[in-house]
Amino acid sequence: MDPRPVLVVFCGGVGGSDVEELVAAARAAAGLDTIERALATEAFAGAVLVADRPAALADVPPGVEVLPAPEPFHFGQALAEVVAHYGLERVLYCGAGAAPLITGEEFAAIAARLAGDPVVVANNYYSADLVAFTPGEALARVPLPTTDNPLARLLHEHAGLPAEPLPRTIATQLDIDTPTSLTVLALYGGTGARLSRLLATAELPLAWFRQAARVFVERERTALVAGRVGSHVWQFLERETACHVRLFAEERGMQADGREERGLARSLLGMYLAEVGVVRFFTALAELADAAFLDTRVLTAHARRFPSRRDRFLSDLGRPAAIADPFLRELTAGALDAPIPVLLGGHALVSGGLMALVQAAWDEHDREQAAGS
Repeated sequence: MDPRPVLVVFCGGVGGSDVEELVAAARAAAGLDTIERALATEAFAGAVLVADRPAALADVPPGVEVLPAPEPFHFGQALAEVVAHYGLERVLYCGAGAAPLITGEEFAAIAARLAGDPVVVANNYYSADLVAFTPGEALARVPLPTTDNPLARLLHEHAGLPAEPLPRTIATQLDIDTPTSLTVLALYGGTGARLSRLLATAELPLAWFRQAARVFVERERTALVAGRVGSHVWQFLERETACHVRLFAEERGMQADGREERGLARSLLGMYLAEVGVVRFFTALAELADAAFLDTRVLTAHARRFPSRRDRFLSDLGRPAAIADPFLRELTAGALDAPIPVLLGGHALVSGGLMALVQAAWDEHDREQAAGS
């Protein structure tokens, strides 16, 4: 039996409107790039790709087993079926959009860690979308989750696998979950061939993001970051930016522990927004900073609004006119009319996406300096 781990990639869960199909196509492209990079290292025995639309996949790398996603889909059950069907002893699972920047060498290092004692390795212990573990039978000892986010924690708490987090880098923290991630990746670069081709033709608000990101390289300016911000992001900003930073960290884990779903999420910024209205809210942000980066999911959760995924994606792209939810439409329009650049997004905007945006700003700054010298 081949002792090397098998890469298991799940691709799907997004689709419908044009903006949702854009993210779906990007995830599929990123997933195929990921598989190709990992298999090229020869550190894996093979790959299994579980897709909700397998017939739509093009240019699948050789050596990949493509399976249709079961319907109705339950993440934990689907993963358990793959592990059981192939008798997998060592597994590296990731979502198709989870690793667009992770290199082959990094995948090989994870595979090497699975060659030893029982372990679970994840990019985020509490909200993972890349999880490597051994032995495979440990999955039978955990309550199977409906999403991948709690998988690493469950394998540790219920199956007793020692947990080892991956370093919190741009590559391990930036996944494709919204159009915000696509815009950041288009500016940052470093993506595989399939995803790079898609980003080159997509209509993304590059100028809007580039303008906001300039704040990071200018000493006398201030960036305001608000939402589900982790300590690793704060440390990154402290190390890697020239600007001052105002940070409001609120409601981390609100989705994983069900606070958002139960209407329990609360936000200080959300309270202020409700008190003064959209115009005064953004005027106040402009009094505090030269650019703002807002995790809008915290604001909508506080307001007990549950806009559709389409609406959320349209907001991330700065297209308020097409948004159905009145709260999010007004918030998005207000951001576009604000006296300072204001970027809107989900968790990625204030996590790996923000880290990548900082690096993209420095890269552009260095190019400008070199051209002027």
